[in-house]
Amino acid sequence: MTTDTLDISPKPRGRPREFDLDAALDEALRVFSERGYYAASISELTEAMGLTAGSVYKAFKDKRGVFVAAFDRYRRVRLQLIDECLAKAPNGYEKLHSLVAFFAEASCGEIGRRGCLVVGSATELALFDEEVASRVGVAFDFDERRIRDLILLGQTDGSVARHIDPDSTACALLALTKGMRVIGKTGRKTEQMLAVAETAMKLLN
Repeated sequence: MTTDTLDISPKPRGRPREFDLDAALDEALRVFSERGYYAASISELTEAMGLTAGSVYKAFKDKRGVFVAAFDRYRRVRLQLIDECLAKAPNGYEKLHSLVAFFAEASCGEIGRRGCLVVGSATELALFDEEVASRVGVAFDFDERRIRDLILLGQTDGSVARHIDPDSTACALLALTKGMRVIGKTGRKTEQMLAVAETAMKLLN
């Protein structure tokens, strides 16, 4: 986990909980991604998580508590997946290509239709909930800095053109990758989104 990822997963008190917290949160993620925060009912969440309402309230206090814990779980898992993806690329340009392709592939099929919990939270909750807005801001800032750092790495190793402005290009790629997740909710095909990824890479030439 990075220092930019907030972790407020509920801490156990007394006897350990008799359920798999990560597995339960993964199911909550699915409900929130498909239904949105406001449309997701506590009964849908408890059924998906395989818990009683009492267990959910004891562990998370309320629906918002489930959402915040699920949001943090989502970020941790995504960061790990992206780190593993980037580690395989040999230079800055290829790491950026892997990153953009990762978002393109996540914007297709069933996963694409569910959308991104971070992007969804930015549009649905951030305006009314300061804590969620802070989490979304941290996530966006981290993603933008990562792109900028990869551009600078590419300029250092010679794989990215020196005339590219790291700051504006990082912001443009951030907007593009987040936008991919929005477009993906309309049921785009893999080849369409991968073509978008290839077009995006022209920003680095």
